[in-house]
Amino acid sequence: MAGLLYRLGRFSARRHWLVIIAWVVIMGIAGLTYSLFAGTISSSITIPGTKTSQVQDQLADKFPSANGGNGTLVFETTDGKAFTSAQKDDVKEFLDGIADLDGVKEVRDGFTTQAQLDEQRQKIVDGRKQIEDGQAQLDQQKAELESGKQQIEAAQAQLDQQKAQAQAQAQAAGAAAAASAAARAQAQAGQQQLAQAQAQIDAQQQQITSGEQQLAQAQQKIDDSTKELEQGSDLLELSKDIRFVSSNDSAAIGTVQFTKSTYEVPQETKQTISDRAESADIDGVEVYVSNDIAQGVPSILGPGEIVGVIIAALVLFLMLRTIIGAAIPLLSAVLGVGVATLASLSFSSLVEFISVTPVLGVMLGLAVGIDYSLFILNRHRTQLKAGMSVHESIGLANGTSGNAVVFAGTTVIVALLALNITGIPFLGLMGTVGAVAVLFAILIATSFTPALLSLLGMRILRKKERQQIGHTGSVRVPNKPMSTWRAVITLVAGVAVLGTIALPATQMRLGLPTGASEATDSSQYKAYKALEDEFGAGQNGPLLVVADLPESVAKDDVTATEVTIGQALAKNDDVEAVLPIGASEDRDIIAFQVKPAGGPDSVSTEDLVKDLREQTVQTDDGTVTLGVAGNASANIDVSEKLANVLPLYLVVVVGLSLIILIIVFRSFLVPITATAGFILSVLASFGGLTAIYQFGWLGSVFGVHDPAPILSFLPIIEIGILFGLAMDYQLFLVSGMREAYAHGASAKVAVQRGLHAGRAVVTAAAIIMISVFAGFIFSESSTIKPIGFGLAFGVLVDAFVVRMLLIPAVMHLLGKSAWWIPKWLDRILPDVDVEGAKLERSHPGDARGTHADAAHADGSGHHGAHAAPVEPDANPHEGHTPTHRA
Repeated sequence: MAGLLYRLGRFSARRHWLVIIAWVVIMGIAGLTYSLFAGTISSSITIPGTKTSQVQDQLADKFPSANGGNGTLVFETTDGKAFTSAQKDDVKEFLDGIADLDGVKEVRDGFTTQAQLDEQRQKIVDGRKQIEDGQAQLDQQKAELESGKQQIEAAQAQLDQQKAQAQAQAQAAGAAAAASAAARAQAQAGQQQLAQAQAQIDAQQQQITSGEQQLAQAQQKIDDSTKELEQGSDLLELSKDIRFVSSNDSAAIGTVQFTKSTYEVPQETKQTISDRAESADIDGVEVYVSNDIAQGVPSILGPGEIVGVIIAALVLFLMLRTIIGAAIPLLSAVLGVGVATLASLSFSSLVEFISVTPVLGVMLGLAVGIDYSLFILNRHRTQLKAGMSVHESIGLANGTSGNAVVFAGTTVIVALLALNITGIPFLGLMGTVGAVAVLFAILIATSFTPALLSLLGMRILRKKERQQIGHTGSVRVPNKPMSTWRAVITLVAGVAVLGTIALPATQMRLGLPTGASEATDSSQYKAYKALEDEFGAGQNGPLLVVADLPESVAKDDVTATEVTIGQALAKNDDVEAVLPIGASEDRDIIAFQVKPAGGPDSVSTEDLVKDLREQTVQTDDGTVTLGVAGNASANIDVSEKLANVLPLYLVVVVGLSLIILIIVFRSFLVPITATAGFILSVLASFGGLTAIYQFGWLGSVFGVHDPAPILSFLPIIEIGILFGLAMDYQLFLVSGMREAYAHGASAKVAVQRGLHAGRAVVTAAAIIMISVFAGFIFSESSTIKPIGFGLAFGVLVDAFVVRMLLIPAVMHLLGKSAWWIPKWLDRILPDVDVEGAKLERSHPGDARGTHADAAHADGSGHHGAHAAPVEPDANPHEGHTPTHRA
């Protein structure tokens, strides 16, 4: 690889205009493909196959009317007084105008919805009064019927007595043989009168019986009405804490139901709603759009990012002391970022890009692009000052430092591409786009940068430096090791400090940004706070609970089933209200809106989602299972899925780290210490993130006004990126130690020499990278801010604490054992020649001095990490001799 890069460097130097024009053309092609094929960038983060998406699929199949996400608009009077009739009409007219947008299923204004709820509650009150009146009237009729019944019973008793008397008289008359015909006739007449009286009583009894039946039917109707009324009352009681107009009538909620889930709604639709809300002209009323609608695409470069680049430029100028020299890495990085970003976004119509994806590519491309170009530039300047010709110096710098750049960049690319093993599409795409950005940074650094260097020629050096070419003076390198006590104290103190910083990470929670994370003057933040203050924290993250019934229920039993399930849901501690949405067409699923007590990112809401999914409800027909969906539920699922794949990814990255470092340094203990240092850096970075963004420490400094859980995909992203950068710094420092040891220095002295040789370039590279990443801390996006901080703080800790303090201390304490490796393994390991030591030995150049030593003294090159130890009197052309090192 070193030889290939040497030839590429020489070609770029000889044909510099061809290379420069070629990259400009490539930039133009990338711009053209972007303009022709670029698609929409989404602001939503989704993962297929989550429990939320499964519930949404079920709703789409069986309950289309309840399917689709919801967005919220908040209307608030500016004077805090109740809405006037005119203001209400204007709000309704505004919402009606949104109903025709693409992807919008229905729009509901809070005034109408609240009026319907109030009307239903009033109907319950009126119904109870009607039932009470009907029951009183029925009770009166029952009393009258009972009185008539008693009268009939008394008449029947009297008639029965008369019948008995008549019967006795008839028997007495029949016993007298001499009874007259008149007596018999009189007896018969009496019997007829009694029969008529009996018939009259029977008729009255029939009327009583009929009346009782009518009263029984009326009572059944009242009982049925009472049951239905009480069921309705129970449902309204469950939802009493859900309001769509605030209790003081100064705020109202407008609900937009989309045809698809909120994450799948076209960004154009959301942006149109946001634009209309911003330009709404409703006298005395402010219109705020909630975060589920207003999640916009952050700008790729804002003021903070530009400041970061300016700081990087200042660092370059202070290091190189020439404006031209400082401009080359910046120009190379910007070109690489431009090509990579435009080329990646050209595929955005084929795959879904989330808003943070191109920003991450820009962040990485700028940082590594500047650093990689700087490594080659600095090596070239050092060789020119030692007397080497321009083209030869460019080729050799490209073959040595450029070879290290390729290796370092490859480790970053591998770590980023490994994000695809998580099985999470948006995360894999982020890694791929980041890898593309790093790839173009490598290509630009090893071709475009040499072309610019050739174009500038000797002007890359200051006039004073050109006058001193070939007179670099003696090279002073350390001859004494650090004291063992210093090494012990440094190691113990460093680990203790990093461990302390990492402690908050033990309480780290993962989540996605809510409206509370946005800027305090943003529409999302104002909407979030208005909902929280006027309607309760749970209104910012209502849950959609779907009850899967064991079998379809009859139409008449739907309400009773809703009451049974709703009351079971309400028994959960963190449920504030339950509002039935309805049943599916075949009545085998019933949907509810559940308002949690906490906000969408609270621990209580997260626990509630888990409890609801584990809860079952017993009905007469069997066991009812519950599913949960909604924006808050989706965020929880995404965070949980990411947390679950984090250990796997960490194992993969650590495994890669060990394998790569064993090959590069041909040692067992060096890779273990390097990996342990990487883990310390990552944990300390997590601790800083948790302390600032979750606990709110130093919030005023970093613009954290509402602490919240850590961005769910940030830990994985940070592990991948910091791994590559840590290996970069490890290479530039420890390979110098390895080379010094290989050339005869004692193991402990070699530590000091390697540190002395590499710290200048690593310091500059780290400061540049920190500056670029830190610029994103003050981005307008709540998603970008913690990413910028996490990477900036991680690089700060890894470069200045782990690589420059802890690793040298550990290497000193290990001594010779740091370089031990079994002979059989040493024989089979490939010779990677990371920094082109063989190339340097085969191309001594035309310098009058020892240009390679000057390069080391200047901190721009570390090579021969793989070389075997040589005797003190080894051939100088086989490497740097100990006398040079001394």
